[in-house]
Amino acid sequence: MNKTDTKKPNPTVQDVARVAKVSTATVSRALSSPERVSKETRGRVIRAVEKTGYVLNHAARNLRRQQTGTIVALVPDIGNSHFSNVLQGIESVCAERDLKVLIADTRKPTMSQAKLNDYFSKNNCDGIVILDGHLSISGIRAANPKLPPMVTAGEWSDDPAVPIAVINNLLGAKLAVSHLLEHGHRNIGHVTGLRTHKPGQDRLDGFTATLESAEIDPSKAWIFGGDYTLESGKEAAESWLKLPDRPTAVFCASDRIAFGFIAALHEAGVKIPEEVSVVGFDDLDIAGHFVPALTTVHQPRRAIGSLAARHLLDLLDGAQPDEKGFQLDPWLVVRKSTAPLVTR
Repeated sequence: MNKTDTKKPNPTVQDVARVAKVSTATVSRALSSPERVSKETRGRVIRAVEKTGYVLNHAARNLRRQQTGTIVALVPDIGNSHFSNVLQGIESVCAERDLKVLIADTRKPTMSQAKLNDYFSKNNCDGIVILDGHLSISGIRAANPKLPPMVTAGEWSDDPAVPIAVINNLLGAKLAVSHLLEHGHRNIGHVTGLRTHKPGQDRLDGFTATLESAEIDPSKAWIFGGDYTLESGKEAAESWLKLPDRPTAVFCASDRIAFGFIAALHEAGVKIPEEVSVVGFDDLDIAGHFVPALTTVHQPRRAIGSLAARHLLDLLDGAQPDEKGFQLDPWLVVRKSTAPLVTR
């Protein structure tokens, strides 16, 4: 065979990315959703396409990306408004590609392991968004070698190959505790989320680190183990009432914990925030209408869902997201459940 018979390999999206000096995900976005990139970047990609001779195979891409036209979202509690807001962000982005979102409640009594495994089949969906932090993604991938593309929304992954869209829980805890410190509170307690759950552990770590930065010994702080539920908030309130030296402020790892905590204290005749200031975490829709209106850390839930869905679309386009571990910043919403410490 002479040299004239040797075919040059077809240019790839990686070739375009190298010439344009952008990521493959950016090339994918510039070609499939040009409105998502700047005019300058779009121009660089177009020039790189012309220089390399790259041809976008729409038929092959669509065949790969839309075998079923369906994305599966695995949700641990469909009735929790936190997850419904994240799902809104996922659905709004998927709608741009005419992809349907099938919601599966992983905690439903009828949800068997066999049924869960069925969702992980490429024949049943094009991609998966996991909102349940109790699922072992590395275990799922080990048991299902032919998984469709997968991302997480609001949860960390124990598999570094899986892109995540999360908030900075350490920062959220710092904002909550710093607010209480600024109000003069020094005896601050914490009702945790699940310690086996990374966001819950991060919120506890943020709590202790912020106390340490204020030269307060966190080992002497009142810490009550919770699980994000109303019930654990009520149990924490019962424990708080029995303390000889009660914290004047309590940071709860979720709004639902805070609601249960405040409700139980109200029944016991304790006034909020006069006798104890309370901060939640999540900023659920009801937080501003609760009595008293809850000071809490706001999670941009729709943005989390949107980011996770865009990570997934990048994977469906055959490109890796620009950042696999992107964290969104939360912010503090100050309402009426916190007040300056009144010294007696």
